[in-house]
Amino acid sequence: MTFDTIVLERDGAVATITINRPKVLNALNSRTLDELRRAVLDLKQDAEVRVVILTGAGEKSFVAGADINELAVQTPTSGREHALAGQHVFDLIENLGKPVIAAINGYALGGGCELAMACTLRIAADTAKLGQPEISLGLIPGYAGTQRLPRLVGKAKALEMILTGAPIGAGEALRIGLVNRVVSAADLMTDARTLAAQLAANAPIAMRYIVNAINRGVEMPFADACQYEATLFGLVASTEDMREGTKAFLEKRKAEFKGR
Repeated sequence: MTFDTIVLERDGAVATITINRPKVLNALNSRTLDELRRAVLDLKQDAEVRVVILTGAGEKSFVAGADINELAVQTPTSGREHALAGQHVFDLIENLGKPVIAAINGYALGGGCELAMACTLRIAADTAKLGQPEISLGLIPGYAGTQRLPRLVGKAKALEMILTGAPIGAGEALRIGLVNRVVSAADLMTDARTLAAQLAANAPIAMRYIVNAINRGVEMPFADACQYEATLFGLVASTEDMREGTKAFLEKRKAEFKGR
């Protein structure tokens, strides 16, 4: 599988996707979204890959937003289809069934912030800036930013960020819960790979069910979500990994999970 605007690399159980348009600060155009979709679907079917890292090329930008040249010519019909296409790709990332770590190495604005929010975990360089500046273009977020942001940081803060369009620094993003941790820019990828290796050693089926339980459960009434959790618990209890994990604990050794 070949790509023009992204780079896909595999290193054992960890895959890295790099948005590779540094001359335009890794802005997302239609081709990039389609290539991202193809890469994610490929990784979903790759049983050897257990964790994915998503980052941007260069030192300035994770993804600085959508391609303004494409946005400027949208009609009501094409604009809706454009938003739905981006939402579809980001939904694939959120529900990949494998943890996706956003390594935010610079600007994560507009579609870039929305892309990071679709990831399972977010690590930001201390130089990163995050925000939804669409209001300055007379637009609103279109890749589910109006929905994921309040779910992560609360309604009031999400309204402030989207209505003002003002970006926030990595420290503030950590304080409000938009990112999980902040590290120095020099240590970003090392930290992301360390976390990825830690996750890759865990039971893959249990990780998939944890992501499913949280992603779907937060949209359900509490009682229904608990029933869903119990169903997933019953399913994972039938796996070889569960038997290996409990046996390893009793034998005081490290478990070796096979994803079965």
